[in-house]
Formats: sequence, structure tokens, C-alpha cells
Amino acid sequence: LQKLIHLLQATDDPLIQEQALITLSNSAAFSVNQDIIRNLDGLSVIGGMLSNCVPKVKEKALNALNNLSMNIKNQEEIQVFITQVCRTVESAPLNSDVQLAGLRLLTNMSVTSDYHQKMINSIPCFLHLLSEGTERTQIQLLKVLVNLSANPAMTRHLLRAQV
Repeated sequence: LQKLIHLLQATDDPLIQEQALITLSNSAAFSVNQDIIRNLDGLSVIGGMLSNCVPKVKEKALNALNNLSMNIKNQEEIQVFITQVCRTVESAPLNSDVQLAGLRLLTNMSVTSDYHQKMINSIPCFLHLLSEGTERTQIQLLKVLVNLSANPAMTRHLLRAQV
């Protein structure tokens, strides 16, 4: 895992980055690896890939963070990327793999109310995507919106959103 994280930092080759992210994502299926990746500063390295201009690399980084977000301690570190993930969801092509990967991560990050405040500014976009997206996009958005709606502090923001 340490070598993968180092490789991810050391290369500019999108194919190598994509493969390293896939491997890290698959490794994150095991809780012990989630802790190891966090302790090796892997979350910030993977999060740094969110600014990559290659859509496949960005998608794989989102997928890796999604798998790593199943751990509460990891969520504490991943939450710094929520605003960037929301912007990625908003700017990605409609119904794209990048958009869906971002929505899956936001679904996991919104299971508890700890990070809902970071998603408030994206609610109008979420509601727009709900009306414009395909069924896959709509289902993923509904999961995020259901999580947000479970928090009474979000009621005002959900009902006042300009669409």
C-alpha cells in the first residue's frame, strides 16, 4: 500500500494513476487496509487526484475515497474534500461516471449529519440533477437527499432551495 501511494504521488501518467487508484480502492474493501491507507497519508494523496483533469483518474479517486469512507476516522479526513466533490458533481457531464462516483461518495458522507452543512450550497444543483438525470443519477441523488432530509437542521435549506 505504501508503494502504491508513493507511485501515485510520483507519476504523471494517467494510466498508472488510474490503475494505482483501482488497486487502492479494491484494497479498501478490508477495514485493516482502510486504517493503513489513512496512516500512510493516503487519503490526502487520493484526494489530491480529485483535481486531476483526466476524468477516469478523477472517477477512480472518487471511487477509492468512497470505499475508504466506510470508516469513521477516514470520514473525518475525507470531509475536507466534500466541497470539491460537490463542485465536481455540479461540473461533470450529466449522468457521467464521474458524477455518479461523486454522488456515491456524498451518499456515504451524508449518512450521519456531521457533514451536511458542507453540502448546503449544492442542494439547488442536486434538485436540478434530480429532474434532468437518468434513473441511475436520480436514484443516487435521492439517497443523498434522503440522508440530508433526516437532519431537521437541513429542512429549511431543502425547502428554500431555488431550482
